Amino acid sequence: METSAQNLTLDPTGWLDSHGDHLYRYALARVRDAAVAEDLLHETLLAAIGSYHSHAGRSSERTWLVGIMKHKVVDYFRRIARTAQFQLTIGGDDECDWFENSGPWQGHWLEDQAPGNWPLDAAQPLDSQEFWETFDRCLSQLPQQMAIAFTLREIDGLGSNEICEILNITPNHLWVLLHRSRSKLRQLLETEWFSYRAAAA
Repeated sequence: METSAQNLTLDPTGWLDSHGDHLYRYALARVRDAAVAEDLLHETLLAAIGSYHSHAGRSSERTWLVGIMKHKVVDYFRRIARTAQFQLTIGGDDECDWFENSGPWQGHWLEDQAPGNWPLDAAQPLDSQEFWETFDRCLSQLPQQMAIAFTLREIDGLGSNEICEILNITPNHLWVLLHRSRSKLRQLLETEWFSYRAAAA
């Protein structure tokens, strides 16, 4: 009886109105392409319609739908990671080198590439919508490979082995992608957020 009662609350006809915007934003924040996010939303709702009778109340309706969307996003990343373009540019070294390559300071920042200090007063409003809009804009400027690796690791919290399997890359390639994405993202945030706010203060 409990399962039947729970299933009655799962109404597919209301999912788009109740959860569509949330699911779309979830997808868009990860795939960074409006058309792809819309396709993933449709795929998620279709998959949910096909399996909602087996949901049996193990989680809230939204949590369950987000779980399906998460799998759809990962499947999308897995598909594009198999393309030749993605794999060809994974090991590319067209980014500037930020660290000493040899000598006693190997692995340390190059003097002219070292990150600047983030002023405390500029760092305080990091929970503001304006900051996260800036963060999103900076993340969208990263090459696709870097953005996907960063998203899977830092936003979705996946482990290295799982990310390597999804992207069909070695642990060393993943390290390079994460290293470059964090460095580039910091550089962009310094320019578009911290330096801007310090100048405006």
